[in-house]
Amino acid sequence: MAAFETTYIPVNGASFGERLSSAIRGFVAAITAWNDERMTRIALSKLSDRELDDIGLCRADISAL
Repeated sequence: MAAFETTYIPVNGASFGERLSSAIRGFVAAITAWNDERMTRIALSKLSDRELDDIGLCRADISAL
């Protein structure tokens, strides 16, 4: 009688679930970082030129953030 090994050996020590979980965490982290930057640009855009000057920025610097 023949026997087949059915045990899955993870690639590089990570199972499919771990790789999927890592990919989802990376995606969520990227979306969170994007949203934080967007909210920062919105808040800075609401400041007056004088307030921006007080913190060492000008209007052109906002888009570079």
